[in-house]
Amino acid sequence: MEGLVFGLSLGDLCAMTSQTSIILPLGRRIAILLSLVLVFVGMANTMPEIPGLQDWARDVTGRPFFRVSNFPPEYFYPPVFMLMMVIVALDASVYRAWKLDKPQLAWFGLMLDVGLVIAAFLAAFGFLVEIDSICLIDQITGERARLIQDAAERSAGAIPGISFEAEVPACQARFGIWILPLLFTIITLFFLYNIRIWGLPLVAVASIVVLYTVGTALIWVFDLSDNNFLLTKLGAEGGDPTAAAIQKATNVFVTPDGFMGRFMDIVVNQVFPYVVLGALFGTSAGGTSLIKLAVRATRNLRGGPAHAAIVSSAMFGTITGGPVTNVLSTGRLTIPMMRRNGFSPQFAGGVEAAASSGGQIMPPVMGVAAFVLVALTAVPYTKVITAAFLPAMFFFFSIFLAVMFQARREKVEAMREVPDDLIMVRQDWYNLIIIIVPIATILFLLLGSKDAIGGGLLAAILPDAALRTITNSTGDAVSAGWWAVAVLIPLLLLDPETRAKPSKILASLADGGLLISRLFLLLFAVSIISAFLNESGLTGELTRAVTSWLEKAQVLRIFGLEVPIVGGVYLMLALTCAMFCAILLGMGMPTVPAYVNVALLLGPLLTNLGVSFFTAHMFVFYFAVASAITPPVAVAAFAAASITGAEPMRTGFAAVRVGIVMFTIPFIFAWYPELLLIPEAVMITDESGAKTLIEGYSGEVELAALGLLSLRLILALYLVASALARFDRGPMRAWEIACRLLLAVLIMWKTDPVMWVGIVAGLSLISLHIILSRRSNEPAPT
Repeated sequence: MEGLVFGLSLGDLCAMTSQTSIILPLGRRIAILLSLVLVFVGMANTMPEIPGLQDWARDVTGRPFFRVSNFPPEYFYPPVFMLMMVIVALDASVYRAWKLDKPQLAWFGLMLDVGLVIAAFLAAFGFLVEIDSICLIDQITGERARLIQDAAERSAGAIPGISFEAEVPACQARFGIWILPLLFTIITLFFLYNIRIWGLPLVAVASIVVLYTVGTALIWVFDLSDNNFLLTKLGAEGGDPTAAAIQKATNVFVTPDGFMGRFMDIVVNQVFPYVVLGALFGTSAGGTSLIKLAVRATRNLRGGPAHAAIVSSAMFGTITGGPVTNVLSTGRLTIPMMRRNGFSPQFAGGVEAAASSGGQIMPPVMGVAAFVLVALTAVPYTKVITAAFLPAMFFFFSIFLAVMFQARREKVEAMREVPDDLIMVRQDWYNLIIIIVPIATILFLLLGSKDAIGGGLLAAILPDAALRTITNSTGDAVSAGWWAVAVLIPLLLLDPETRAKPSKILASLADGGLLISRLFLLLFAVSIISAFLNESGLTGELTRAVTSWLEKAQVLRIFGLEVPIVGGVYLMLALTCAMFCAILLGMGMPTVPAYVNVALLLGPLLTNLGVSFFTAHMFVFYFAVASAITPPVAVAAFAAASITGAEPMRTGFAAVRVGIVMFTIPFIFAWYPELLLIPEAVMITDESGAKTLIEGYSGEVELAALGLLSLRLILALYLVASALARFDRGPMRAWEIACRLLLAVLIMWKTDPVMWVGIVAGLSLISLHIILSRRSNEPAPT
């Protein structure tokens, strides 16, 4: 997943596995040790409910409310936040870097490192002071106990004989006006380290949002404009702007949109086991064996090595989810194979980049962005992977088609014989167990039924405690990931190298802690974007403005043609706008912030135009994933170019051509939400705020209609892939390429007569092409 390996090169990953034999700087060694602590604490927090364990721990400690897992967020988040930022400061130390490169500025680098740690402490302390469930200063002074006692007495005496639950009193001792400089100091320091680890694009977007919110708030305070886009209203008209500003700043600390809100929850409570799982997989021997298996399975296909790259990248990518790491891991074997078999370097790099990016949309694990989608849409993870299944299958099918046509065009033959260095030996089959068993564990727990497990074969053969443990974990994504880690760690010892050096497992776990800390630093910037956008009200204003424009607009002029804006044209305009925003905002940044930024801005607009809330988020999610292969900043394609030695931009365009379906299929499931298979995809909110089905949908999967739609999509993908390759059974002229692209659009048209015209014409064109190609390939008579 993008969060599992974001920003780490393969060299970094490899260095982690061999760090026991390398003398690392003291700061790095402390960071690794703290990362191990973070992993053990985080895994304890996400531990599934094991019958009897909680009671045993309470008996041992003598504390009736003691917990060994699922710790209270208000007490757990601040120390974990502090720990992660200390790890970042030690691992990405500016002092250590400048001590070698800029010794005259080393003192300033040390100040920045110390400043980040102090800022993290103040952020955690500020959360504990300002949140009403703790009120740390009030607790220290004793004021908290008095206020709770007063509230209890008032609630007890409200109605004689009846007691009510006492209200939670608000904190009395707060930061006051000092919270404003504190907040912006924290933001500045965290942004500096974000630039150091993640680069400038994300921080640039976040800084623009912060400056916009502050600037428009000042415009409102001094009454400099009446334009709603230039106003961020801090409070009611005539209120105290200073008090309102203090409250807004406090919200960034303590509300769900703040930096210890839902994004902290995503890291600590949802994706934590999957980050650790990806780190363990990334350094296991199973990845190479998986590639060997893919090569063995596709050796008789014309595009064998390229097909192997697709299969291995899809399988490995669903585990790691990071396109760059996936390219640098699987691509080092698959790209040279494609080159040896005759594929051009640009095409080989494009296939690997597109397939590796597709790992983020491939169930069952997908990536951190999928967990963010779960959090923002409130749709269970099992339903998200169900919704992602068909689009992912069509995406990888389209890449298979692109490889097939390119192999025909470049006259690439099947390899038949597997190269010596890729022949599977007995150890490779053992190594596959390292991959297969944890994934099978995830699938079993995610897709299983509590009732079926409780009354099935397992009930007869397992002890009651073990059966209850499995039942508790069934259907829960976090528990599935936790058990996958628990299963994987002993399986890693199947590899002789790991048995010879078990410290590799600890190194991989520490690597997971480093990745989690870096991931939270990334999500800190995302949380600032979310919090400040929420306070500015820009999303609502933008939605109202665009919706109002669409209601008034009558005609859209394109190349001199006038297209009436009626029916679906409204939706197409909004979808196109969302596509460009997702691609532009996603340039050079990971999938998570690219997805969240556009979802927050344009998600409400799409839902206002008749798209379900979930489908709108899936639409944006797909284009955020596609940004990894979109020039001019196609990070996955550039990583592939570093292996092929080809020109990076040409590799990026090749990746777009191969992965074109990633740009088209979101439009298809926006028009045909039944492709997503879940009721939430066909459910919208009506004017009264009630949930209702889109007209024409029952909320159930209609297999006949879905089957016909799938066949249409397969035919359309065939036409598009062959047109972009400019080759089917033989070369194609420009008119045939244009016809195939046009007919692909007609085949997916919602109007039945147009659809059938497209189907008949498309099949006829393919048949004509086959006949003419056969005739041209017949030997001339002697």
